[in-house]
Amino acid sequence: MPSNPTPLAEASADPAEPRHIHAALTRTSTGNEDLRELESGLDSLQSDAARKNRIDWSRILLPIAALVVLMLAWQFYVSLGLKRRDLVPGPLDVAAQVGVLWNEGKLQEAVWTSLQRGLVGFLISVAIATPLGLLLAQVAPLRRAFGPLISGLQVLPSVAWVPAAIIWFGLTDATVYFVVFMGAIPSIINGLISGVDQIPPQYRRVGTVLGASRLEMALQIILPAALPGYLGGLKQGWAFSWRSLMAAEIIAVGGTIGFGLGSLLDQGRILSDMTVVMSAILLILAVGILIELLVFGPIEKRLLRSRGLLAGSSR
Repeated sequence: MPSNPTPLAEASADPAEPRHIHAALTRTSTGNEDLRELESGLDSLQSDAARKNRIDWSRILLPIAALVVLMLAWQFYVSLGLKRRDLVPGPLDVAAQVGVLWNEGKLQEAVWTSLQRGLVGFLISVAIATPLGLLLAQVAPLRRAFGPLISGLQVLPSVAWVPAAIIWFGLTDATVYFVVFMGAIPSIINGLISGVDQIPPQYRRVGTVLGASRLEMALQIILPAALPGYLGGLKQGWAFSWRSLMAAEIIAVGGTIGFGLGSLLDQGRILSDMTVVMSAILLILAVGILIELLVFGPIEKRLLRSRGLLAGSSR
């Protein structure tokens, strides 16, 4: 009986079989690509975590290096002898005066008094300015009516309020706090309004669809969405309040007003002692820088990282 053996090539000549093999190969290659993408994603997450945990020494060393360069330039200028040492003291003279003020207790008293006034006045300003800013941002007629006035108060030098405050409140702490309020509140209000203006309109529509009341809309949707502009207003408000405080302490001296950094600066002027004047100036500058680095800097970095706007942030 004749046999017709089927060749192996013909046995596998099913037209559907190449498609199955191609699909299997495709699945294998796709699986390998997915695995590689997963590995690269895990490596990226690990590198981001390591970057976050690693201390960026450049942020510490570069400011210190800049400070050292400035001190050396200052000392070099003094060593040239172009001005008398009583008019332009060197950094070592100022450092010695700081030590004298520390031993006398004046430095601690001045820093604590001014810092306490500045923080209390700023916090009260925030409590007043935040609801006012939300109200002006939400109610268009009020904004059109009072917006120009708020902007005018922001550009008005806060030192102009000192004589009026002395007449109204006398030489008391109320004078100092009033000047701080008038310096900080307009800046915070305008910063909050600017942040509200940058909110996408979809946020309000979502709140309306969810049935949020006006208060819920303001506190739970608008205020969190306006945080970048609001934080900018807070930083500017602190800067204005600190400058206003120094102006008030320099002019309003005596009475029941305590001894602050502005009072120390004015005391150096009265005594014609430039070491005291430079010590007070450097202390005022140091407090302002420390507040920026220890308070507003970390808050701003955390806000930017939470919104994916900072390099190395988790997405």
